[in-house]
Amino acid sequence: MLFVSKDPVVSRSTLKRLPLYLHLLEALLAQGVECVSSTQLAREFNFNPTQVRKDLEVTGEVGKARVGFRVAGLVVRIRDFLGWNSTHDAVLVGVGNMGKALLGYKDFEKYGLNIVAAFDKDVRKVGATTFDREVLPLAQLPKFIKRTKVHIGILTVPAREAQPVVDLMLAAGIKAIWNFAPAPLRIPAGVILENARLTQSLAVLTSHLTHQN
Repeated sequence: MLFVSKDPVVSRSTLKRLPLYLHLLEALLAQGVECVSSTQLAREFNFNPTQVRKDLEVTGEVGKARVGFRVAGLVVRIRDFLGWNSTHDAVLVGVGNMGKALLGYKDFEKYGLNIVAAFDKDVRKVGATTFDREVLPLAQLPKFIKRTKVHIGILTVPAREAQPVVDLMLAAGIKAIWNFAPAPLRIPAGVILENARLTQSLAVLTSHLTHQN
């Protein structure tokens, strides 16, 4: 997922671990647990307790000796740090299988992501409704972005179409791109790019399985 951290100097590793802590903390909160230690969190994920404390320090929440962290306070701090307590509007380009899956993923709302419109250049898709959103023609994308001041673009197009669509997004004012296209992108300085590489994750899984067997 695209993280909207308020501190650009925080490492990507920390940003990727914070949602893991958050999901566990929310489960503990639902169970009525009031406090948790960094050691307890570290044990759940097989992390080093010192690393957990350093990760949580970036949120500004401070634990107390022999007490730990207040679960409710830590949940709020992590969500606020990641920008998940605010709503971030986004446009999606490419209403294929991946695009439809993202449009239908309701939990994005919990993380402050609101996909306000979907676009495609395929005339067979334009005008159709996908998860309560009418698919708009790609030609209308620049005008829509400028009018609504959306800052996030989600890219779910074939690799050969990725860069032209990105150029269109950037020219219209997009500031952050969540890229699901299997293609390297040329992005100017100051624009946030997060590549979602499903094949890389799958490669790690299948490689480990192959060598284990």
